[in-house]
Amino acid sequence: MYNRQLVLEDGTVYKGYAFGADIESIGEVVFNTSMTGYQETLSDPSYNGQIVTFTYPLIGNYGINRDDFESMNPCIKGMIVKELCTTPSNFRNEKTLDEALKTFNIPGIYGIDTRSLTRKIRTKGVIKGCLVSIDRNVDEVVEELRKTTLPTNQIEQVSSKSISPALGRGRRVVLVDLGMKIGIVRELTTRGCDVIVVPHNIKAEELLRLEPDGVMLTNGPGDPEDAKESIEMIKGIIGKVPIFGICMGHQLISLACGAKTYKLKFGHRGGNHPVKNLITGRVDITSQNHGYAVDIDSLKDTDLELTHIAINDRSCEGVRHKKYPVFSVQYHPEAAPGPHDSSYLFDEFIKNIDKNMK
Repeated sequence: MYNRQLVLEDGTVYKGYAFGADIESIGEVVFNTSMTGYQETLSDPSYNGQIVTFTYPLIGNYGINRDDFESMNPCIKGMIVKELCTTPSNFRNEKTLDEALKTFNIPGIYGIDTRSLTRKIRTKGVIKGCLVSIDRNVDEVVEELRKTTLPTNQIEQVSSKSISPALGRGRRVVLVDLGMKIGIVRELTTRGCDVIVVPHNIKAEELLRLEPDGVMLTNGPGDPEDAKESIEMIKGIIGKVPIFGICMGHQLISLACGAKTYKLKFGHRGGNHPVKNLITGRVDITSQNHGYAVDIDSLKDTDLELTHIAINDRSCEGVRHKKYPVFSVQYHPEAAPGPHDSSYLFDEFIKNIDKNMK
């Protein structure tokens, strides 16, 4: 007997079975094409405000463990799967996906046609949706969805609220938390960096007082044009310190330099996206999670040059500054989940820092 339904803003209904928290939830419905990594996706702050559909049909088969979270407070609005595994088998397993979602008060639905839903999103674009009880009147839910405005302060919701103590020793990297994944900190500390995490709205002069050897701009949720404070900060530090941007950080560097961004029809979310490095000709398989992209044509009148491009849709995947040691990529070199083809970019960042220190 069905007990939960996914209602979309256009009136489409998918009936299924409830798991996770027993609450209603509204969010932007998106899809992720990764075959594994549901725990990292669950805890990725870039999914703030979104209900995530997994295109891979079986989810939950290796359970949940303590060590693979990418943030400590998952903030997705819901999870949609075709088949839910309730008896995971893995030596690292500590709890089921259902138990984890209950812990974090996140609802889920399983048993629906995720292929149909994914095709709909690919054709029509991302859409608002709501996870509700099967007893709710669909017309009333659709009316609520149409009246609901999704939040625009998404980075503020997930960013650190204060400056953290330093982590590690060595080159000092100030990490601007726009909704960071722990994997980024892990990559930096593995390379011996002294990492100081700061909030998204830190001022340029306050950041520079920390005397960084380099600045990392992290991933994060929402529309990059809403992050006006971060954009102004970036304008104030370009040319004064090496900078590396990932995902949202990439978009904000581009906006700070005069480029433009736009919303993609259904975004790039998954661990199998091919990207070409235009400088070396190398193609990497990358992990991605974004709904916006940098307009390539808008780079022409800036000090940025295009360095990477998506094989699938030819969208911008990387830029670098023509004068200063500043570069960024749209994808996730820290992976988690996904392939580690592009982890060398952290080494490139370290090289920029070392050159600048001489």
